[in-house]
Amino acid sequence: MNKLKSGMWISVLLMSMVLLSGCLNSETPAEKMHTVLEDAVAAEKGFEEQQTPLVELEKQEKELYDQIIALSMKEFEEIQKLSDEALASADQREEHMNEEKQSIDASKEEFQKIPDLIEEMEEEELKSEAQQLYDTMMDRYELHDTLYNQYSEALNNDKQLYELFKTKDLQLEQLEEQITLINDSYEQVLETNKKFNEKTADYNEIKLSFYQAAGLNVNTEDE
Repeated sequence: MNKLKSGMWISVLLMSMVLLSGCLNSETPAEKMHTVLEDAVAAEKGFEEQQTPLVELEKQEKELYDQIIALSMKEFEEIQKLSDEALASADQREEHMNEEKQSIDASKEEFQKIPDLIEEMEEEELKSEAQQLYDTMMDRYELHDTLYNQYSEALNNDKQLYELFKTKDLQLEQLEEQITLINDSYEQVLETNKKFNEKTADYNEIKLSFYQAAGLNVNTEDE
């Protein structure tokens, strides 16, 4: 079973297609829900793929920042060069964040098929667990929206800092003010990211419980 981390076949015979169609039509709401849940996870593959490059770019910018503040104004041309490199890195981070957001949005679009399937369920206990699963995931999507907005703001603050470094008459007070702004914004990012990861863990736990309650024989090796 796929697990959220904080991934088809084609029938070529007409008869097989007819038989397959009959099987799909006989699926229980829980079985249909299982398919939607796993499709939602698959849609987040792009989200997972952005994590490593984002971390690498953040490290790269930290190294550039350290180099910049180690220079004197006599080396202003080098400061400008390094600042431009940092700006380019920040632009790449923005691209990765946008790709991450598109992946999460695609997952959310898939997941919004769930309420109709919940309505089809007859067993109240299973219906209640399915609703809890849905609500948890929707909370997770909302947290990611917040996280995306906060990270975007922090990233813009980084860009403003790199632009400040390119100012020849930069005052220490301006620099300190911008760095404080950046630190505050990333504190918000870290706090929301923690909540997002906790909600992801909650979702994975509830999903496993739902599968067990529904009597679905699924592969739990990735749990």
